[in-house]
Amino acid sequence: MREKHKQLQEKTIIYKNINISYTDSGKGNVIVLLHGFLENQSMWQDIISVLTKKNRVITIDLLGHGKTENLSYVHSMSDQAKMIKSVLDSLRLRRYYLIGHSLGGYISLAFTELYPKNTKGICLMNSTAKPDASERKQNRDRAIAMVKRNKDTFIKMAIPNLFTQESRINFKKEIDVIKTDALKTSIQGVIASLEGMKNRKDRTFILQNIEFKKMLIIGKKDPLLNRDELINQVKNTNTEIVEFSTGHMSHIENKKELITTLLNFVK
Repeated sequence: MREKHKQLQEKTIIYKNINISYTDSGKGNVIVLLHGFLENQSMWQDIISVLTKKNRVITIDLLGHGKTENLSYVHSMSDQAKMIKSVLDSLRLRRYYLIGHSLGGYISLAFTELYPKNTKGICLMNSTAKPDASERKQNRDRAIAMVKRNKDTFIKMAIPNLFTQESRINFKKEIDVIKTDALKTSIQGVIASLEGMKNRKDRTFILQNIEFKKMLIIGKKDPLLNRDELINQVKNTNTEIVEFSTGHMSHIENKKELITTLLNFVK
C-alpha cells in the first residue's frame, strides 16, 4: 500500500499555450523526477518524502499525462525535454540530477543531449538509451491501433504487463491505483507518447561520451527490457549498475531498495 504523506501542492506554468503541472519541494541539491508512460508525478509521492529531507525535488507531469495538457499529436523526447527545461528555467534552476522511469529515462537522455551543461547526473530507472527495435516499433503500431479502438482496454491490459507474475498478486491494490490514474489519460496523450517513443533515436552516446554521474537501475525480470543488453550499453563507462530482483516497476516492487539507491546517487 502507498504510504500516507502530506499531499504536495501542484503548481502550473503556461508553456506554448498549454498548462504544465509540477511540484517543487525541499531545499538543497536539485533532483528532477520524471515519470513513465501512463503514469504521472504522483508515482513519486513516497520517494519525495525521503528525498526532500536534504534535497530540492521537482516533479513534472509529462506532456499528455496527469494534469499537463497535450502539445501535439506526437510528443517526441525532445518536445518533452524542452517543456521540462521551461519549467526548470521558470524556477531559475541551473544544474540538477535527472531521475527518469522508463519513458522518463528516454526524456532524461534527450534533455542531456540538448542541455549537457545543466545536467549534474542522470539515473535511468528501468529504461534504455537504445531506440525501439523493428519488432518493438510494430508493437507500438499495434498498440496505437488498439488505443484508437478502445483506449481503456489497452490501458487495463498494459499496466499489469509491467509487473512480474508474482508482483501482480503482491501489489494488486497498487496496480489498481495505477490503472485508475492511467485511465484518465486522453486518447491523444496515449497515442502521442507511443508515437514519440516509437520514433526516438539511439542515445547510447550520452552514456558513453559525456562525463557526469550516471546510474542504470535494472529489474532482472523486467518484461520490457533485456538485462544483458542494458549492461552492454554501459560497458566501459563510469555508469553505476544497480540490479533489483523483480520487474519494470522498481518504485513499487522494490521501493525500499530504490529509495536507498537514489539517496546514494544524489549524495
